[in-house]
Amino acid sequence: MTSPVFSTLGCRLNAYETEAMKELAAAAGVDNAVIVNTCAVTAEAVRKAKQEIRRLARENPGAPVIVTGCAAQTEPETFAAMPEVTKVIGNTEKMQPETWSGLRAPDLIGLTEKVQVDDIMSVRETAGHLIDGFGRHRAYVQVQNGCDHRCTFCIIPYGRGNSRSVPAGVVVEQIKRLVDKGFHEIVLTGVDLTSWGADLPATPRLGDLVMRILRLVPDLPRLRISSIDSIEADEMLMQAIATEPRLMPHLHLSLQAGDDMILKRMKRRHLRDDAIRFCEEARRLRPDIVLGADIIAGFPTETEQMFENSVKLIGDCGLTFLHVFPFSPRKGTPAARMPQVNGAVAKARAARLRAEGELALARYLASQTGQTRQILTETPRMGRTEHFAEVRFESDQPEGQIVTARITGFAGQQLIA
Repeated sequence: MTSPVFSTLGCRLNAYETEAMKELAAAAGVDNAVIVNTCAVTAEAVRKAKQEIRRLARENPGAPVIVTGCAAQTEPETFAAMPEVTKVIGNTEKMQPETWSGLRAPDLIGLTEKVQVDDIMSVRETAGHLIDGFGRHRAYVQVQNGCDHRCTFCIIPYGRGNSRSVPAGVVVEQIKRLVDKGFHEIVLTGVDLTSWGADLPATPRLGDLVMRILRLVPDLPRLRISSIDSIEADEMLMQAIATEPRLMPHLHLSLQAGDDMILKRMKRRHLRDDAIRFCEEARRLRPDIVLGADIIAGFPTETEQMFENSVKLIGDCGLTFLHVFPFSPRKGTPAARMPQVNGAVAKARAARLRAEGELALARYLASQTGQTRQILTETPRMGRTEHFAEVRFESDQPEGQIVTARITGFAGQQLIA
């Protein structure tokens, strides 16, 4: 018997769910299998998933190959048609113990039903999977799944379903357990994090959850929130940013573009001025806050002038950490049917945005020289500041602890302490 081989593609949430699947597979006695947790965010992500499946099948001859994740959910027939694939399971099914009980090797022999993918839009609850930590020193806690919005470029709601929230009490109990296990930082994750609570009784907001965690888990040193939609940020969340030092001064924003016409064609719910206003307000409330953002280059109909508005947004919003994607049409989305920008043009625009982002990051890193920072160590020689900037230590530090250190300079995209 050999342990199953897991491969994760895509987002932090997928990585979190892979950790949960490892526990489910172990409890069910699944062994000698390959499990690929796929991403569907771009056509390129699906291509990489197929490539990864073929590679792992070659490296593990005779082992059944089980494919799951967002790409498996949105286009199960694509993966079922691959000769390497034994079974395709959906995003809901992958979190159910009974699914894994049926994936033990004898049950996969002579398998007739290759696809086990239900209608995710009918799912009303988040899976009850709770894992005791992902990452060695920083734990990710899934508090929300799915998305109720329908941006014209995005296939993810069809892979994740509608928005579902984990009740606050369940979240708090898990975080208490993680803190008891020695984790110094908790990161709240979800597909559309700022929609947390809309489906719960009394419709609480993300700010309510953040304040409740900080109040009820006083021993938690650091709380971080992952990507948010700035237009959905509630008053209590802004109050937490302003008043709670244990809430880390780093936000990653789902902005996507800096031109109003492109934002409308994307079916986003904010305009350029909304994004700028949010960033100015966040900085007023927390002067040292660092802001990152997702930006798409070469969205259908994007002209040079429209693209320039996205470039200018980096300075207008004071962005530091950029995630840039050249537009990739996803079959089944409205944007795939819009007039496309030439692929080479989209890639060139993405390269320009990345270069501008690197300049902004270099300016920020230079500003940190001489500052004293609280750094959560991930290895004896590497850690991250409160602002999530990576730090390289000149000498060994105690691993998994928060250490105080003076920043002496930077090299590449790392601070040096």
